[in-house]
Amino acid sequence: MDTDGVDRMIIFDLECINGHSFEGWFDNREDMTKQQEQGILVCPVCDTNVVTQKLSAVAVRTKSTMPVSAVNTGNGIGPEIDLKAIEELGKKVSEFVENNFENVGSKFTEEALKMHYGTCEARSIRGTTTKDEDKLLKKEGISTIKLPISKDPKEDMN
Repeated sequence: MDTDGVDRMIIFDLECINGHSFEGWFDNREDMTKQQEQGILVCPVCDTNVVTQKLSAVAVRTKSTMPVSAVNTGNGIGPEIDLKAIEELGKKVSEFVENNFENVGSKFTEEALKMHYGTCEARSIRGTTTKDEDKLLKKEGISTIKLPISKDPKEDMN
């Protein structure tokens, strides 16, 4: 947790030795490096731990509407980013998903497969999946998006 009481994560685009691309969420770059060195950073598709960081395109804009790559904090660490704006965007996405998607909890895979094969009416759903369920959904051609949404203490979601 940061000094202002807000949890912050950094997202890196990663690729395994077999060419599978995926995102990794970390506390900082050192956390990613540590996980790589310990062999616990694994590809969600093939489970290999030979994973490297890919170059990422950045399209974040600051309040001044200048591209992040053109803004410098002067500390040599990296670009200046309007964290409040990013936090606000995250809240808006979370609220939208919460208000517009049915929470099916751990039955997400089951419900997604039913919709995919037409045994129930298509609708917007949210829930949780395991690694194996993610692999099954991908194999069946079902696209999903993983979002880091805070768990509501009143909800019982895996």
